[in-house]
Amino acid sequence: MPHVITQSCCSDGSCVYACPVNCIHPSPDEPGFATAEMLYIDPAACVDCGACVSACPVGAIAPDTRLEPSQLPFVELNAAFYPKRAPGEKLPPTSKLAPVLDAPLVRPRSSGPLTVAIVGSGPAAMYAADELLTQRGVRVNVFEKLPTPYGLVRAGVAPDHQSTKRVTNLFDKVTRLPGFTFYLNVDVGSDLTHAELLAHHHAVLYAVGAPNDRRLDIDGMGLPGTGTATEVVAWINGHPEFTDIPVDLSRERVVIIGNGNVALDVARILTTDPDALARTDIASHALAVLRTSKVAEVVIAARRGPAQSAFTLPELIGLTSTCDVVLDDGDRQLVMRDLATETDPLTRNKLQILATLGDASAPAGRPRIRLAYRLTPMRILGQHRADGVEFAATGTDDVRRIDAGLVLTSIGYRGKPIRDLPFDDDTAVVPNGGGRVTDPETGEAVRGSYVAGWIKRGPTGFIGTNKSCAAETVHHLVADYNAGLLADPVGKPAELDKLVRRRRPEVLDAAGWRAIDAAEVERGGEHRPRDKFTTVADMLAAAAAAPAPSIRERVLAGLLR
Repeated sequence: MPHVITQSCCSDGSCVYACPVNCIHPSPDEPGFATAEMLYIDPAACVDCGACVSACPVGAIAPDTRLEPSQLPFVELNAAFYPKRAPGEKLPPTSKLAPVLDAPLVRPRSSGPLTVAIVGSGPAAMYAADELLTQRGVRVNVFEKLPTPYGLVRAGVAPDHQSTKRVTNLFDKVTRLPGFTFYLNVDVGSDLTHAELLAHHHAVLYAVGAPNDRRLDIDGMGLPGTGTATEVVAWINGHPEFTDIPVDLSRERVVIIGNGNVALDVARILTTDPDALARTDIASHALAVLRTSKVAEVVIAARRGPAQSAFTLPELIGLTSTCDVVLDDGDRQLVMRDLATETDPLTRNKLQILATLGDASAPAGRPRIRLAYRLTPMRILGQHRADGVEFAATGTDDVRRIDAGLVLTSIGYRGKPIRDLPFDDDTAVVPNGGGRVTDPETGEAVRGSYVAGWIKRGPTGFIGTNKSCAAETVHHLVADYNAGLLADPVGKPAELDKLVRRRRPEVLDAAGWRAIDAAEVERGGEHRPRDKFTTVADMLAAAAAAPAPSIRERVLAGLLR
């Protein structure tokens, strides 16, 4: 009964280190780890111990006999990653373990503990905090501009992917580690400066992601009825900055330009039965709009052909197992043409699934998704609002019009400049070497300044990819501290706390977040995991209901000495 990794895989690698027979790959030390769409269990080497199940933070692993029907394709997908074997051939168990990167050893100083500010509270930030706090005496202060933490896990993961959001259970444990402090509802860059943070810490680590959408520069973008898929995901998830964006679902068709995983997420949500979504943590305002939706088809349009599809194979499997997905005749011919020549196994798997999709000309019994290929957007149609998109069919002189009442783009992300740090506008990341911020003119490290996550490497990888990314940065940060390259803070911990509260009286700590969290879960009742607050005012009101921490609790948290 081998175990199987399924669609929810976050790729953080915890299962790799838990496995006693090294049967989960690629491991973080292997070249393909950073670009792998998921991890895979070798069915011939698995000894059915279940250690990986306990280690997985998102519940993505199960015995092959306990999979849901929609998960069965992952049995073959896991096995296909490994070499072909004769029927019944088994591999002998091995005691070899995947190499584990040792925690960075901090050399104590008489002047006090290593103190690090982390800006941002998404996966890269929380993995970095976890890595730092493996050492006793280290203090980590995490600053987040919203009253709620965890970044895209809260605001960017589709609500029907609740298992993926389980990684927040791990992050909640990190917030309870000795030496961890939250400063929520504090905007670094306006409430506090980089220099002020550096005056109170040995180092400042930015894990702020890539929050800006890449924009499509064609006529008509910006008309009412146009937007980005990222904005719609944030609206669906109740992000307070996107609660009021107009999402018009009064017409029969939506067009999404770009076919990555976010495009699939939006298309899936827009075509899912609202009664099913009502059992998730979808924002109530979004659910109300979806209940009145007239959308019968979502077209996902891509510039390139089927073999270059940007979505991952696990997401495609999940989409086709839950939604009606179709192709028109021309796109089916493109799929078959690519399938006849493609040699890459992963791409062939995608194409084989695409080849089985339904016919777009058949009557639709429910809202459906249509994949379209080799279409280059030329302009958005409409005088006062979007009425559709005009495309050039790649490689021909044909012009195609697709009518739509809502046009969204999903063509990638960009980091944005961080005040007082260098920025590479071409790559949209902070220049760095392994997480050490570097001066682009001299190539020298900028003392005390570090990055992790998308602002470090660009928008690549998955939630768990940030674990190894953050670990690399933290190892370099600790090495610099041990080498005496990081100056001691000039301010005491109590002075930092006073400064933050003077600048931002509405600052929240971990207790405030737990009060918000508990209130949302209670609002969700028996049928929903939570009912989110979607305004900062409501979040602050919920946090205010929590009892203030005692002086002793604040001392233990490291706020006072």
